[in-house]
Amino acid sequence: MVEAKTRKLTKRNIPPEVKLSVRASLAKKAEDVLVLDLREVTSFTDFFVILTGNSSRQNVAIYENIEQELKKESLRPIGVEGKELAEWILMDYGSFIVHVFSKRAREYYSLEKLWGDAPRVSFSDRPAKSS
Repeated sequence: MVEAKTRKLTKRNIPPEVKLSVRASLAKKAEDVLVLDLREVTSFTDFFVILTGNSSRQNVAIYENIEQELKKESLRPIGVEGKELAEWILMDYGSFIVHVFSKRAREYYSLEKLWGDAPRVSFSDRPAKSS
């Protein structure tokens, strides 16, 4: 059996649209920004972008900025969930999904632990939490 060799996930080799969503979230002061590479783990998407905002108002601002920046590149989400309460806003772009969490919701759903085997890149000063 021949194993497919995948390159190590780094900030440099993340797809441009995923990088753009990270930059747009950081522009609105998102915290604990993390990209998970799910290409070898699941078939429904390639990447998760997971980040935290400090309030529902900030979460909406982050969501709006990501959507606006990606729209400039002709990228529109397939679906968006959770805008109303803004505790967990999910933006599905097909090949990647952006998760904008409140601190409480991020701890509760703990996607980093759920997808603990996935390679990851942190865009935060603090190291990414693992299982």
